[in-house]
Amino acid sequence: MANPMTIARAAEKAGVGVETIRFYERRGLIAQPPKPRDGGYRHYDRETVERIRFIRQAQELGFSLREIEELLALKTDRQADCADVRTQAVTKRQEVERKIGQLEEIRSALDALIATCPGGGDLSACTIMEALSQRRATATPTPSQNRSGNMETRTTFKIDGMHCDGCARTVEAVLLSEPGVSEVEVSFSRREAAIRFDPAATNGDRLQRAIVRAGYSTMESS
Repeated sequence: MANPMTIARAAEKAGVGVETIRFYERRGLIAQPPKPRDGGYRHYDRETVERIRFIRQAQELGFSLREIEELLALKTDRQADCADVRTQAVTKRQEVERKIGQLEEIRSALDALIATCPGGGDLSACTIMEALSQRRATATPTPSQNRSGNMETRTTFKIDGMHCDGCARTVEAVLLSEPGVSEVEVSFSRREAAIRFDPAATNGDRLQRAIVRAGYSTMESS
């Protein structure tokens, strides 16, 4: 092996953490080097580092781990051509366009709130705070019921495999598409997803499977 590296050195070269490499190994995205017979450190080569960089950069563009697995498979498929990769990229761009539309709606709502703000004075007269309070009251009829009057429950998952806020937004979109889910908050910094849902329509196992299908690893924390 030319220029062998320890996992710490490989992580540094690839610009990721050691735990990220181990996670990629568990997902089968990269092969774990064999352990030396003398009991020393496993050694990683330059090709593995380049593969890790490819995975990380694809994630930053918004590709899920499942989609990255497909891209990696195309790289080794002699029958594949550029059109296959282009199809993947076009699909992802369409998804990005949808997200941009959602963000533009949020921006318009914020513009409207900011325009009504007097810019000073007592907080009790703040039009932004008042509007947000009204919005929250409209969105959540009661803390324990959804709009249909059904009882809701809340659960939190720890998520492994997110590398940027784009990953968090992907997980959020996946969960919000699940039936019975009324509210989702995904934090990239905490590696955590808080979900409010109707237990008559879905359950924790189904929500976990949705996260896994999106290409991430998860475990319930509450």
